[in-house]
Amino acid sequence: MHILKEIERNFKSYSQKELIRRILKLVPRASNSNLAIMLILARKLTVDLETKRKIGNLIEIFRSGHPSIELGKKLLTRPNKECVDKLVENFFINNLLMGSGKRQEIRLREGVGPPFFLVLSPTMRCNLNCRGCSTREYSIENDLPLETIDRIISEAKDLGIYFITTQGGEMFLRKDMYDVYEKHDDVYFQVYSNGILIDRKTAKKLADLGNVEVNLSVEGFKKETDSRRGKGVWKKIMEAMDNLREEGCIFGFSATMTRQNADALTSDEFIDLMADKGCYLGWYFQYIPIGMKPDLEMMPTPRQRNRLRQQVTRWRDSKEIFIGDFWNDGPHVEGCMAGRLFLHINNKGDVEPCTFVHFAVDNIHNKTLREAINSPFFKAIRRMQQAQDAPQAYSDNLLTPCMIIDQPWVLRELVNSYGARATDEGDDLLRGAIAEGLNSYSQEIHNIYDPIWKEKKKSARLTSENKKVVFMD
Repeated sequence: MHILKEIERNFKSYSQKELIRRILKLVPRASNSNLAIMLILARKLTVDLETKRKIGNLIEIFRSGHPSIELGKKLLTRPNKECVDKLVENFFINNLLMGSGKRQEIRLREGVGPPFFLVLSPTMRCNLNCRGCSTREYSIENDLPLETIDRIISEAKDLGIYFITTQGGEMFLRKDMYDVYEKHDDVYFQVYSNGILIDRKTAKKLADLGNVEVNLSVEGFKKETDSRRGKGVWKKIMEAMDNLREEGCIFGFSATMTRQNADALTSDEFIDLMADKGCYLGWYFQYIPIGMKPDLEMMPTPRQRNRLRQQVTRWRDSKEIFIGDFWNDGPHVEGCMAGRLFLHINNKGDVEPCTFVHFAVDNIHNKTLREAINSPFFKAIRRMQQAQDAPQAYSDNLLTPCMIIDQPWVLRELVNSYGARATDEGDDLLRGAIAEGLNSYSQEIHNIYDPIWKEKKKSARLTSENKKVVFMD
């Protein structure tokens, strides 16, 4: 407790960065109540109201003794020192603390705030040929030039963005990306990979860099993974996880749920295995009928999607691993994130609102990042997200946030109104059998999720009315 008193006593003399460093250094050996006090101090350091709200949620988590506390302690003790230092410095301090302030200043000055993070696809080349790959119809002949990647990241930092995801294709086919990670050592990079090329030497290089977190793509267990990705791939993924864990890297898994692997991916056995292998986090995605031979029969059913939502909710209260559910987490990110919290720049430089929305108006080769964010196309997306009671706007049900599968008319309206072109040479989502199938899916998911959302809103209103504790600055 004397350390906390020291922090409070010297609060004004610490820089924001130094105070956050000190707080995070104490996390592994602090009690839950002391952690809550530290977060109250941290909450004072940001001007961004959304960040304040999220820290307030964390304070409640620490006071409740949630299992995620132990995960946080592991994150700050188990990886090697360079990985921990970069997580603290780049992600927590640069992007969450300092970056949020800069993004808020831009929002107040210009009326449009930069997104929380960017997704870059420097290459679409890949050493696998997975069934139903969402990116396979992109041209593999174009790699995003290194100088363009460098410019995008520099412009992102000027906008207060220090968290960047890179994906492909297979990212580790581009060896020059190591130079990017090293040059921009104040940025925290999240990389999606099939894991084939992550041997012990590669894992050591990532551990030395410290600012690269890798998510390995799996389809479930050996049967499901090898069935979609190729014979022997599961074994190589498991070896890659071992290499990353033994070198002290921070890493996780990425799973795309299909109708065929839904049972495996929603099982306790799968999550327990990923945690045992050393994953600190895992991301769930839904198969979307885009890319190579779009197939409605691969889409998980609405009931399977709801089963994942139920399982993830339960796991978050019982497992020491962070789980993100890209579709079902709409309530946690206030709906669709496309063009608002992130955007995607593909290997040809096309600026897309989302990694799954393969349509664009602008190209980064002839626009700055700031210009693309402020383009009429992106402004319209954000306007439709906010004006939920307007014609052709999003539903107010945050469990159904997606403009592709939940509100397919939104994507069609945007593409038609702003002349967005298909960036992967296909527009199956807009017409024909795929469009009809998405309409049917949307109706089914609303039949399940609308009553659930109505009940959630009622419960949240009652909780808010009866709440006794208010967190003050």
